[in-house]
Formats: sequence, structure tokens, C-alpha cells
Amino acid sequence: MPGIRTNEMKTKRVTKKNATKAYKAFNSDLTCKDFQYEVGKEYHHKGKLELCESGFHACPKLTDCFYFYPFNKTKTRVAEVLVWGKVEYEDIGNKLCASNIKVVRELAWSEVLLMCNSGNYNTGYGNSGNWNSGNWNSGNNNTGHSNSGDRNSGDFNSGDRNSGSCNTGYSNSGNYNSGDWNIGNRNSGSCNTGYSNSGNRNSGDWNSGNGNSGYWNSGDNNSGYLNTSTQEYCFIFNKPVETSVLSITKFPAFMRFTLTEWIPDSKMSQQEKNQHPEYATTGGYLKKYTYKEAFRKSFEEAKQLPDWPEQLEKLKSLPNFDAKIFEEISGITTEELGVSDEDLAAKSTVTIEVTMADLEQKYGCKVKIVKDR
Repeated sequence: MPGIRTNEMKTKRVTKKNATKAYKAFNSDLTCKDFQYEVGKEYHHKGKLELCESGFHACPKLTDCFYFYPFNKTKTRVAEVLVWGKVEYEDIGNKLCASNIKVVRELAWSEVLLMCNSGNYNTGYGNSGNWNSGNWNSGNNNTGHSNSGDRNSGDFNSGDRNSGSCNTGYSNSGNYNSGDWNIGNRNSGSCNTGYSNSGNRNSGDWNSGNGNSGYWNSGDNNSGYLNTSTQEYCFIFNKPVETSVLSITKFPAFMRFTLTEWIPDSKMSQQEKNQHPEYATTGGYLKKYTYKEAFRKSFEEAKQLPDWPEQLEKLKSLPNFDAKIFEEISGITTEELGVSDEDLAAKSTVTIEVTMADLEQKYGCKVKIVKDR
């Protein structure tokens, strides 16, 4: 990572005739650490050299100056310098320390912009794209940083028109979306205001279906129609349950998973780097999982945790729990949950006894007994 020092220091002797060209940033009054410089003058340090402590400091690359000074034409001045004598530098680093320095010439800010960017019309720095006011963009018209897409005000986007960050999709105000037009985060579908949906137009979370305001639905448009907060029942595992019961139900932690994962370049395989060349700008890529892949990943990780028995018990204790329906939604089999055929058979033969008065009270209407059709 730029700006992080290592302990691997190297020293070399450089004659004045073969002085090394570098760049140095200053405060607006041409001072650095309270030492006053003047353009055209030489300066000599006779004491011990120590990076960040003593000696004359400069950067081999102009862009590296802005790890130490703000990229602001009113606050920072930059000059081309020559260094010689004893020169210390980091094996992997972005600045050097010398015993002798000459301030050759000051750079106009327009020249700084041109030298810091390989693209055109940028007011930020380190851009290979064009018209960026942010930094390190390979895309165009970005006000954010490290985007390979275009017109992003957020950061690390490979898609376009995102105000959020780390999106591979488009027009997202949330973060880590691979779909488009999401306000929520970590959606692989589109037009979601909720989170971790692989379907579309969901305001709830963890749906693989579409148009759901509830959670973990594989079907579409679940939550009913034209209901207010006084609705007494909702559905779980395709059967009704009182909303008051569901509101206090504790779901296992592994059911709260994400459909996308930011993979930093340090953890990318060579194959992933070949498939996502934008990593060089964005510092990684957004990995996308299908709904069932993400469910499976969270399930497998949870099984390694010390509280797994408690999580499994919470799952099986959910109202109307049905292992077959859970398998259809998640892809996790009944065998993996430790649910036997005998358990499934026993559940299907459970009898619930209710009175006519119970039914009329629950449904708010008269109940008529009819023959089985």
C-alpha cells in the first residue's frame, strides 16, 4: 500500500554531476517542516540522515508528493529538485532523503495536473481517464476515487453513475451492488431498496424473488396487498402465523448473508486478475454470488462456529418450520439439517385442535363447515 514505510532502507552515494531528479512539495510559503526554501538555491545537510526526521526529503514520482501534502493549488507548491551526496531511500517506498538538494524550478499547477494524470482535463491526480476531479480513476467524469467506471461520485466503482461505493452495477446509491438502481446494499438484482436481494424491486431483504417487502422469499410479491400495520397474520413457510409472533421470532445469524463480497487485490488469484483487469485501478473487484451460493457460503461458515448448535436450533424452532420448503429456497438439504424422513412424516401428521369460536375470532367472520371437496 502506498505511503506505508518498510524497514528495508538503502543508501547510495551520488555525485553532483549525476544528481538525481526528484520532486518536492512545500507549504504555500515554500516552507517544509519550518525550513524556508528558495527556488534556484542549494542546501546542504551535515548531520545524520534519517527518513522522515532529518535531511532533505523528496519523491521520485510527482504523484507521491501528495501522500504528504494536500492536492490543492492554494495550499501546496511543488518544485523539481536535484539531490546528491548521501541518499537514503526505502526499498519499497515513495520518498527519499538526501544530504544535498537544489530547488531547480517551481511547477505551475497546470503542469502538475498534466504530469500527475495520463488522461486529460483532470483536476484530481493519478487519473488515466478524463475529466475526473477525484483521484486514481481510469474511467471518466468521476468526482470520487479509484473508479474504472464513469460519472461516479462514490469510490471503487467499476460500473457507472454510482453515488455509493464498490459497485459493479450502475446508478446505485447503495454500496457493493452488482445490479443496477439499488438504494440498498449488496444486491445482485436491480431496483432494490432492501439488502442482499438477487431478485428485483424488493424493499425487504434476502429475497431471490421479485417485488417482496418481506424477507427470504423465493416467490414474488410476498407480503400481501393493500394491508396496513393492523394486519393480524402473515405467512412463513407458506402458512399463516400471527404477526405478533413473527415480530419476536429470532432468526439464526447465518440467514443474514451478503450476495457480493469485495475481494482486495492482495487476495485475488491470477485468474481473477485476468478476468477483472480493472483491479489495478479499483484495488480489487466485487465478487458476485448467486442467491443459493451466498446462502450456502453463510451456512458452511456458520457450521464452523461454536454457536452452530444454537443457530441450528433457532432455525428448526421457526414458526411453521418446513425443511423441504427451506431446501427449495436455500438449496440446503434436509439431510444437512439433520431432519430425517421420520421427522418430516411426523410433522405432516400433526393435528391442531381449534373451536368454531377460535376460528371466528381469528378471521373476524362466521365459519361454515362444509364437506371435503
